[in-house]
Amino acid sequence: MNNHVNRQPLNEAFASPTQFRTIWISDVHLGAAGCQAEALASFLKYNECERLYLVGDIIDGWRMKQNFYWPQTHTNVVRRVFTKAKRGTRVSYITGNHDEFLRKFVDGRLQFGNIEVVNEAIHETADGRKLLVTHGDMFDVITRYHRWVAMVGDVGYNALLKLNRHVHAVRSRFGLPYWSLANAAKQRVKSAVNFISDYEQAVAYEAHKRELDGVICGHIHNATIEKLHNVSYYNCGDWVESCTALAEDFNGHIRIIRWSAAEEKRHEQFNTERQTVAA
Repeated sequence: MNNHVNRQPLNEAFASPTQFRTIWISDVHLGAAGCQAEALASFLKYNECERLYLVGDIIDGWRMKQNFYWPQTHTNVVRRVFTKAKRGTRVSYITGNHDEFLRKFVDGRLQFGNIEVVNEAIHETADGRKLLVTHGDMFDVITRYHRWVAMVGDVGYNALLKLNRHVHAVRSRFGLPYWSLANAAKQRVKSAVNFISDYEQAVAYEAHKRELDGVICGHIHNATIEKLHNVSYYNCGDWVESCTALAEDFNGHIRIIRWSAAEEKRHEQFNTERQTVAA
């Protein structure tokens, strides 16, 4: 059966504690104006883990080739990751299509302390399941075989993101929450919906062929948990539109975290109260 089941809402979040066994983030796009680096730095500050997977497109090499852009907030994200690695978190950087320049450094040819660079990985959960971790661009026919089409599409996508900033500014004046124009287009345009479905099916089938229990990927900026081809399909989402991540607790349960200003405030309050009690 290939029917989609068990889809979880994007606003699921752990209340506390903020200590996880594993965290996966993807599609950060550092070096691109649309990257919500400040939100990600906050997320990394308040959420600790034993294992951190950076599931591709963390650095946007495509965008930086066209126009170099690297504000302090993007450096802050890199510092957060290196700090976690220094303090004992094992970090795996899975290469994607936007940071494909790193693929020539895989297989141990590039490692920074506790950070390894690989094209894919197999993660074993606390409950013994084996999951393929891959960015997923190799399952996107357009990206793989029609690179120029993908790059043209990327230009259009970034144009939507720029327009979205103006839309968000207007909505903010009326006290309305963030709304993604790009995501709305993906969910309502039939060709985009079909593309997402085909991609999910292809990635899940790869895990099924390898006799694995599931797959964790990114690439399409669509945070999801589903059951496909009798395996678990997980998508991290992104840090351009949705600010989502996946997290595994110490029982092996994986859920979607959606980070927001309200979530940050709740963690700040929780930490303040904990410090007060400790004092």
